[in-house]
Amino acid sequence: MSTSTTASVSTHILDTSVGRPAGDVAVHLAARTGRDADWQALGGSATDADGRCKDLPALPQGTTHVRLDFDTETYFAKKQAAAQQDAPALRDSENGRPVFFPEVTITFAVVPGEHYHVPLLLNPFGYSVYRGS
Repeated sequence: MSTSTTASVSTHILDTSVGRPAGDVAVHLAARTGRDADWQALGGSATDADGRCKDLPALPQGTTHVRLDFDTETYFAKKQAAAQQDAPALRDSENGRPVFFPEVTITFAVVPGEHYHVPLLLNPFGYSVYRGS
C-alpha cells in the first residue's frame, strides 16, 4: 500500500543453486526514521512456495531506511535435511563447515510514495540483491 506519505516493501527469493523459488524462509522487517534513529522492528513473514513474501507489515510514516533480515541458515538446514534424510541435517557444520551465510541483511533507503521490491538471489556460498519492479 503506497501512499504519498509512506513507502512500501516487498521481496522474493530465488535459490539459484537449484533454479527454484526459496519457500518458507523467515523474513523480518525493521525501519528507522533517520540515519541516526534506532531501528524499530515491524514484524515479519515467510516466503511462500513461489518464494514471495506478500504480507510484510506496512512502513510507518516518516520511514527513511528499511532493513530486511532473511533467515538463510534455517532454510539451508531444512533443504539439506530433505535431500539427505539419512544424514544429520547440518552434516557440514558437524565437520567444522557451518552454513556460510546464516543470515542475509539488506539495508536500503526509501522515499515516501514509492514501492521497493527487493529480490534476493541466493545460493549456499553467495547472494545478490537488486531493486526490482
